[in-house]
Amino acid sequence: MAETPNGTESDPISLHNFSEKILEQVVHFHVMKLSGGFFLWVGSSPVLSNLAVSMSSKYDAMPLSTLVIGDPSDTAPNSMAQRLAKKTKKQVFVSYSLPMTDSNLSLLVENRIKKELELHPEHF
Repeated sequence: MAETPNGTESDPISLHNFSEKILEQVVHFHVMKLSGGFFLWVGSSPVLSNLAVSMSSKYDAMPLSTLVIGDPSDTAPNSMAQRLAKKTKKQVFVSYSLPMTDSNLSLLVENRIKKELELHPEHF
């Protein structure tokens, strides 16, 4: 742990990248571990077209979630952030920059993220 100027301890930011060919498309994943949460970018080209944030609430079983930037009709980043926040019990930022041409793609992408969570929980 690193010590901050005011004397409190904080975890350093760490990065973790992985890629997978899913339905004939190379999908890149970028995870930035933060203190108390993580940022996840998913895409096939370097674009940040949306950003959602989600976190658990003591008042509701389903985590709170909102779209910070992007098209509100695209629910993929919001719902993925919400499911990951529920699974990890952490604050989660998600940018999902893949075309919504195949509903199976988002399911396979999410399964790949869950697999990475199980293999490398220290990166989340």
